[in-house]
Amino acid sequence: MTDTLLHNWHFMRWLRLGLGLFFVYQAITGSDNISGFFGAFLLFQAATNTGCGPAGCTPQKSADENTAWKEPDFEIIKPK
Repeated sequence: MTDTLLHNWHFMRWLRLGLGLFFVYQAITGSDNISGFFGAFLLFQAATNTGCGPAGCTPQKSADENTAWKEPDFEIIKPK
């Protein structure tokens, strides 16, 4: 979990953090529950590095994890 919190900070993650803090601040000063919920949702997305897109809310993968499918290695086992 600490690896998720401390690494792979990109522009969209910083944007979610900033917007989340802004909406939480607005919720506290204006006593608005909807802004608080939206701000908490954005803070959660920034902390866990998730984002909602066409595939749903899933963790964002780094460039190394986006490589093409690899052929599995097989080992031939012969009976004795």
